[in-house]
Amino acid sequence: MKTNLSNKIEALLFVVGDDGLTMAQLEFLTETGEDEIRACIDEMANRYGELESGLMIKEFSGVFQLVTKPEVAETIQKLVENPTPQALSQASLEVLAIVAYKQPLTRLEIEDLRGVKSEKPLQTLAAKGLVQEMGRAEGTGRAILYGTTNEFLNYFGLKSLDELPPLPEDASDEPEEETDLFMTKFQAAFQEEVKA
Repeated sequence: MKTNLSNKIEALLFVVGDDGLTMAQLEFLTETGEDEIRACIDEMANRYGELESGLMIKEFSGVFQLVTKPEVAETIQKLVENPTPQALSQASLEVLAIVAYKQPLTRLEIEDLRGVKSEKPLQTLAAKGLVQEMGRAEGTGRAILYGTTNEFLNYFGLKSLDELPPLPEDASDEPEEETDLFMTKFQAAFQEEVKA
């Protein structure tokens, strides 16, 4: 099934968000000429105007953006002022715990400890401002090193990383029990922060 031009433009403008796209970028990305794109954008603008949609297409200084309509501004303002807390997934909590205790370390080191891929949880944690790039590892490839942020400390009510709960002494004897014990404590701290 061939994707029509308006679907492509709509998807592209949604993905780029506030950055928007110029006509030249839209021409390149859709492999379509300016006249056809302009006609399609005009048709889309009319369609958004007729629909009971909270979105519209605007052009600002030659850049096209998918934006919200002014009549929903008050509702959006409420979201901005009172963001909904989103709980971290089990995978994100595991990665965050590993980074907190072993930092700085690379994604591959995290994956070695977890035994599964950790790219997505790292992206989630970085987007939430809980982990950040701390530089590059020495050696081939110069992999990114990850560590926690000040937001991490603030989020969990810690003054420094020294306040993290200690890992159990017999960690090497019973690794599964250690992970469960630690994750339970970590999740409890996270749950209390979300409630606060």
